[in-house]
Amino acid sequence: MQIQNFKDLIVWQKAMMLAEESYKITNVFPQSELFGLVSQIKRSAISIPSNIAEGNKRGTKDYVRFLKIAYGSSAELETQLLLSQKLFPTVDFSKTINLVIEVEKMISTIITKLSSENE
Repeated sequence: MQIQNFKDLIVWQKAMMLAEESYKITNVFPQSELFGLVSQIKRSAISIPSNIAEGNKRGTKDYVRFLKIAYGSSAELETQLLLSQKLFPTVDFSKTINLVIEVEKMISTIITKLSSENE
């Protein structure tokens, strides 16, 4: 089956779920974090599906480059979530952290596959 649209990509769908969960979880953060962790988490979370979508509309070489950017954003988000978990131990971050790890694995697999096809 040929992928016709980035919205058909499971990795994009999972990344969208991750962005949504990231937005939801920041709702419980204190107001003092609005321009700190909340802003950073939201920015890195939305960067992941955005870069997957943009890269998908380009050639393979550019797609890999955009996937690498999405992969970097996912590592950034994971770091921010891990810090948040330490700062706010009463909040359950497990669902969001597990989802970011799943998305990272999917992006890494796609990068490896596309890179080996392009050699």
